[in-house]
Amino acid sequence: RYKSVVTPRRAAVAIACCWIVSFLVGLTPMFGWNNLSKMRRTQELNGSHGEFVITCQFETVISMEYMVYFNFFVWVLPPLLLMLLIYLEVFNLIRKQLNKKVSSSSNDPQKYYGKELKIAKSLALVLFLFALSWLPLHVLNCITLFCPSCETPHILTYIAIFLTHGNSAMNPIVYAFRIKKFRTAFLQIWNQYFCCKSAKNAAGSTTAEPEN
Repeated sequence: RYKSVVTPRRAAVAIACCWIVSFLVGLTPMFGWNNLSKMRRTQELNGSHGEFVITCQFETVISMEYMVYFNFFVWVLPPLLLMLLIYLEVFNLIRKQLNKKVSSSSNDPQKYYGKELKIAKSLALVLFLFALSWLPLHVLNCITLFCPSCETPHILTYIAIFLTHGNSAMNPIVYAFRIKKFRTAFLQIWNQYFCCKSAKNAAGSTTAEPEN
């Protein structure tokens, strides 16, 4: 049923919805859910009438209520737990099929479900790296919100933010090393757009040299 359910059009709509939701969630602080009004009130209570200066630090400008209650508890933790349950069910079904060696469209069920298991492991690795990259920042945000007297070193916050950005760079590497189709596609893109350009540049520089 996969080919009948997951059509190219439905896949495109799902991807577009993911991007739209991501933009709305990520840009929410720019719509007003930030610490600007709080900092203005603090300045007024302190009786300071000088120029309003904002210290450009993550925990200073971003609301921890937004990061914890909205971002973490709504858009990160529930999907993460849901994906974990889905992968556990996928692994369970594949192992059952491998143990029963049921018939399938493939001539070799062992080979077919072994391939499916390998792909599932690769996607589970992506999920694990996502959790490893994003949970430290959200844990620090929870500490900041629920324990205001607790002080966390800024270097830990910077490392946690770096991990969240680095997660985007991990996925293509995992796909390239674990899934053959992705690796083949990456090599084709590299050879077509990078190797050809370098070869053309080398050829152009050779023809541009003056003759003796």
